[in-house]
Amino acid sequence: MTPMNYENTYQLVLDNLNTVVLLLGTELEITYLNPAAENLLAASTQRLLGLNAAFLFTESEPKRQSLEAALLNSRSFTERKAKLLLPDQTTITVDYSATPINISPKAGMLLEIQPMDRTLRIDKEEALISAHDTSRNLIRGLAHEIKNPLGGIRGASQLLAQELGRSELVEYTDVIITETERLRKLVDRLLGPTVVGKFLPVNIHDIVEHVAKLVLAETNRKLVIRKDYDPSIPDLNGHREQLIQAVLNLVRNAMQALDSVDMIGNGGEIILRTRVMNHFTIGKHQHKMVCRLDIIDNGPGIPSDIVEHIFYPMISGRAEGSGLGLPIAQSSINQHQGLIECENHPCETRFSVYLPLDLSGPEYAPPEDNKELVV
Repeated sequence: MTPMNYENTYQLVLDNLNTVVLLLGTELEITYLNPAAENLLAASTQRLLGLNAAFLFTESEPKRQSLEAALLNSRSFTERKAKLLLPDQTTITVDYSATPINISPKAGMLLEIQPMDRTLRIDKEEALISAHDTSRNLIRGLAHEIKNPLGGIRGASQLLAQELGRSELVEYTDVIITETERLRKLVDRLLGPTVVGKFLPVNIHDIVEHVAKLVLAETNRKLVIRKDYDPSIPDLNGHREQLIQAVLNLVRNAMQALDSVDMIGNGGEIILRTRVMNHFTIGKHQHKMVCRLDIIDNGPGIPSDIVEHIFYPMISGRAEGSGLGLPIAQSSINQHQGLIECENHPCETRFSVYLPLDLSGPEYAPPEDNKELVV
């Protein structure tokens, strides 16, 4: 029987692990990394061997001190939600554990890295969907309670106006009727669409182009809109008017953000980008293919005190804003089993719309629990 070569066996095990593993020397230099590490770091072994592992992190100096202290004191530690800097200057969030190896004086440290971006994104999406469902049910219940007495007030005012004839007091009943009608329209906006209708094949680029034309007309064609489309994206099953309204709300928000700081015609621009995402998870559901539409502007960004709550009703960064555009857009996209996310950075605000491309059938009707309440 041939004796087992343990060194080769250990190498084989490490090479086939899905977990990212790096071996560091006594100076924190990378002496080995497995294929999972190459995939995560988007760099080859040849490029990373010999590099001080601290430079993999965005905050390299504090990480170097922590790793050196762990190595000196033979103490393991774990850090959550650290930021790794990739070669293309993008960052990813990871958990990592550092374990000193004491098998010889020249041994260094084992670094195990677990990418967390996907997990954090799924958690964030689930929280966003849950918050939207909660606020929608609350708003619908509140709007229903408001709408009933409004109908009674309007009816009573009309009867009173008839009894008063041509008296000067009719002016007051006219005010009551007008204001009641205004409140009714506001409540209807809160409730959202009462009839979803059947979904039919629609092209995302037709929708985006239609919205771009509307916004350009509003700005007398002074706004710069750059388009970066993936022409291979197939049609998706959806409600054309709802999708137009949702995308229009997002693009118009971007336009108004630029206008608020006088950037239209002065360096302000909106980027409309489409891409296909394969095997993409939205909330708890994984889809074979998803269309991603990015609406990006280089305006002042969203105020930090409201950025986490912008999809709630009545939350707006503009004094004249109603705070209903984003919740209504989110509701429309949710009815397509999709989701809207927001990333806010200095001089770049990005709204990403995710729409599944695998909803089957030429006349796909959304599930009953996604339909709005008819009031």
